[in-house]
Order: sequence, then structure tokens, then C-alpha cells
Amino acid sequence: MSTFTDRSATALVVIDVQKGVVAGAHRRDEVVANIVSLVDRARTAGTPVVWVQHSSEHLARGSAEWEYVAELAPESSEPLVHKRFGDSFEDTDLESVLAAAGVGSLVVTGAQTDACIRSTIHGAFVRGYDVTLVADAHTTEDLTDWGAPAPEQVVAHTNLYWQHQSAPGRTAAVLQSAEVEFAR
Repeated sequence: MSTFTDRSATALVVIDVQKGVVAGAHRRDEVVANIVSLVDRARTAGTPVVWVQHSSEHLARGSAEWEYVAELAPESSEPLVHKRFGDSFEDTDLESVLAAAGVGSLVVTGAQTDACIRSTIHGAFVRGYDVTLVADAHTTEDLTDWGAPAPEQVVAHTNLYWQHQSAPGRTAAVLQSAEVEFAR
């Protein structure tokens, strides 16, 4: 299990499900609905929900595009981590938020698969966390005009390779949202 021997808790991490990030995302409505369901289930089980919100030159903090989508709203008691880099741990307080909650295992959802999701799951894994990627609760936009694979291929490939990650004392997993269980 996690290399954090004193952190037995799991947290649901919701990354960058912001208006300007997912406006044109692949299967946007389905993915957001799956995340809404996971958030509801985590809250009911008492599992911490941690929100991550990106800002950049093209996603100005405080702008309408920077806001979380209407379907998702952090509760005032839930941590909101502001980031400027792909990896949600980089130059943020995410690690201290997770440590304070005794979290050693992450269930990861959000956007974009080929950027912030990929960076964060790798960042978490190398920092010692067990990481479950929710296969039907992450998405990306169509970047084929710039040479990227189609969004459905990006999502499928990320799900495929993540289930085969391994490292001493850590686990990587890929589950469908319906398969995710939060302990009570």
C-alpha cells in the first residue's frame, strides 16, 4: 500500500473541471456527471474531497472561464488548491492539505487527461501515494489539429498504461466510477 505508513485515508481529487478547461472537452457532460456522482458519494462516506483549480496567462484567476463548472461546487469546508503548473503538487499546498487529512491514497478525476491529470497522477505516485485514476471521470479537448491523437485515444491510452504502473510500496489502479468505493 501507500508508502505513507501513518496515512490510511483516501481523498477524491477533482482537477481543473473549470468552464474554460472543459467547455469543448470530449464527453464533457458524461464525465462531469460521473464526477458529480463521485463527489456526492465521497461526501456521504466522509471521504475528503480536494479541489484543484488552475490559472495561467490564458485562464485568468477570477475570470468566468477560471470558475468551476456549474454542476460542481466545492463546499466551504473542502480544500481548494490553486495551481499554475500541470502537476497539482508543484508549488502548491496540496501535499500539506493531504498530510493534514492523513491521506495516502488518491482517487483522481478531472481535466485535462494529457496534461494536468497525467502530470498529477505521476507526481502523486513518485511522492509515495497510491493513485486510482477513474477511467470515465477524466477528459481532454481535441488537439488533433496540433498532432495529438483523438481525445478518446488519449483517454484510453492513459487508462491502459496507468493500470500497469508499479513501484515499491505503492499501487496504481484504474476503475470505472461505478466501481469506486469510499469507506464509511
